[in-house]
Amino acid sequence: MTTPGGSETFYGSIPVFRGFTKLMDPALYSPLPTDWSIGVADIVESTKAIAQARYKAVNMAGAAVIAAVTNALDGREFPFVFGGDGASFAVSPHDLECARDALAATAAWVREDLDLVMRVALVPVAAVRAQGLDVRVARFGPSTNLSYAMFSGGGLGWAEAAMKRGQFAVEVAPSGTQPDLTGLSCRFEEIPSARGLILSVLVLPTRGGDSGAFRKLIEDIIALVERSPDAGRPVPPGGPALRWPPAGLEFEARAQRGGPLFKRRAAVLAHTLFVYIIMRYGIRVGGFVPSSRPFRFVSFVTSRDEGISPESPGISAESARRCFRLRSRSRSSTSLPIVSDHSFTWRLSSSSTCFTASAKFRGSPAYSPH
Repeated sequence: MTTPGGSETFYGSIPVFRGFTKLMDPALYSPLPTDWSIGVADIVESTKAIAQARYKAVNMAGAAVIAAVTNALDGREFPFVFGGDGASFAVSPHDLECARDALAATAAWVREDLDLVMRVALVPVAAVRAQGLDVRVARFGPSTNLSYAMFSGGGLGWAEAAMKRGQFAVEVAPSGTQPDLTGLSCRFEEIPSARGLILSVLVLPTRGGDSGAFRKLIEDIIALVERSPDAGRPVPPGGPALRWPPAGLEFEARAQRGGPLFKRRAAVLAHTLFVYIIMRYGIRVGGFVPSSRPFRFVSFVTSRDEGISPESPGISAESARRCFRLRSRSRSSTSLPIVSDHSFTWRLSSSSTCFTASAKFRGSPAYSPH
């Protein structure tokens, strides 16, 4: 597959593919232009924070990276993946400085408002390829309303490792700097397990391993998940619980701009109460008619550096926008930012262990949507 090298329209020009069985087809993946850069971010000691019951704070920090970059780019499409305690994305040279400012501001906000430490870095694609690795991207569409970026080539993993070594670091913005997190929220309640354990399986290849064998393994796992949809879908058919006030009230208030914190809390309380009443009592608003089952679920897999994560279904971005008024500046109907799709993607990255030669799993008795 060929695309215009270095073009700002690179990602938008990649066709969206559908169907799990095509996930490992190398023809679907396009190499990033050499003049692009990879952004990476993660929370320092996230495992410790999660053990202290700060799972939502950690997830909010990771989601904030994508929200901030999305808003900074004013809706221009870019590929990204959410990792639970961080995020990775790629940007063109035209958007590099905007992304840098967004990362710096987000790291400052995470430190001051969430009391967490976030590492952030921007790694040139050229530096990745100098290591004999690559960064290729595809677009998977689980529904007609949205698409997810899929990365392969091993480059994202190397970029993250380089960031943890202190390379390519982005300096944190001065105290008081506030990123534009418009649309970011965290409103759903924890989902209890219906079978005693909810498990997220992460599969990563070893460097220099047999790519054919790995592809076969991934296809076998996908087939198993598709044959057991009930066991592979921890989210209830009617969707996760929606209560008021929402569990993520404080985080959402802190993500707002302008005015003292108590006024922002009051504004979030009022807005979420309005939405809750509409959904709870099925009140029609304009062309939107709430139903007893307002969510449409689709199964999907996210891919990062030739790895996969079989996850639970996501709520369609269009339903999310209508039901919860999650706003973003995206002008695309097929590639939506984290505030409108990954906010409804359930992942237990904190409660799973990557494996290569052997499988080691840890689970959680409950599923906590971010």
